[in-house]
Amino acid sequence: MTIRVFAPASMGNVSVGFDVLGGALAPIDGSLLGDFVTISAIKSGIEVNTVGSFAHKLPSDPKLNILYDCAVQYHVKLDKKGQSYDGVCLTLEKELPVGSGLGSSAASVVAALYALNEFYDNALTSSQLLLLMGELEGTISGSVHFDNVAPSYLGGLQLMVQRGDTLCSTIPHFEDWYWVVAYSGVKVSTAQAREIMPKQVPLKTALAFGQNLAAFIDASHRGDSELAASCLVDVIAEPVRGDIISKFSENKAAMLDLGAMASGISGSGPTLFAVTDNVTKAEQLQQYLMQHYIQNDDGFSHICKLDTQGARRETSRGTV
Repeated sequence: MTIRVFAPASMGNVSVGFDVLGGALAPIDGSLLGDFVTISAIKSGIEVNTVGSFAHKLPSDPKLNILYDCAVQYHVKLDKKGQSYDGVCLTLEKELPVGSGLGSSAASVVAALYALNEFYDNALTSSQLLLLMGELEGTISGSVHFDNVAPSYLGGLQLMVQRGDTLCSTIPHFEDWYWVVAYSGVKVSTAQAREIMPKQVPLKTALAFGQNLAAFIDASHRGDSELAASCLVDVIAEPVRGDIISKFSENKAAMLDLGAMASGISGSGPTLFAVTDNVTKAEQLQQYLMQHYIQNDDGFSHICKLDTQGARRETSRGTV
């Protein structure tokens, strides 16, 4: 049996929700922005292969690949359940750039664990699987958080709740919003981006963060697009990270001058996002970013909607 799984790119933080809000991304041209993992049985052990556009950015030693850790930890879960297992071969198609702010490591982890769970007849529940995804992605990013793995796994816009067995909640989103994302081509280490974050913030900043996030969630539930867009302000990370991302500040300012409803950093960067409810405007914003923000051949830009499917198994005719 061979299973192939796709996990979409994701945008952590979405400006307003540092570490507690994330959305999955789907280019409107129908292409798939994310990583793929194929799993098949072997006699024993764990075999990991890597192909794809950004495979050369990953460690050459298979045991240093996060997929190897995914298989090891999933088998530990099976051991605890008293369930036997054979060897597996995992092949990662690495189509997301490393250190891009698009949930690259999260997509690999989600695709791998989703594939393993499918392979072993869904031995873990959805909550158990999501918890494991967060733990494994945290080994790369430097801390356990779910704002990338949750949307990549479940799709849509996800708010991290983390109360009992409820890790996240799906937030209504504006279907007429276009999310223009541009990866400059310059790598930003998620772990390093977290290291520069302040350990404490002023009370005024904490209150602004809480008010913005609460107002955004309220506006999303009530369908108030104008209010929701006005709340997409990052008072926590962007004041620190914006200065270390080449060409970010001037390009964000350009997005707003050109009529974007909001603009900010996707995840820890350097990917920049801009929001509009007009496809012609989205194309204009994308053209500007392609000319002024992308800095090498690795860079790219997509006009996206939110991906509501999340991770999914592929059939011979495509994803399901």
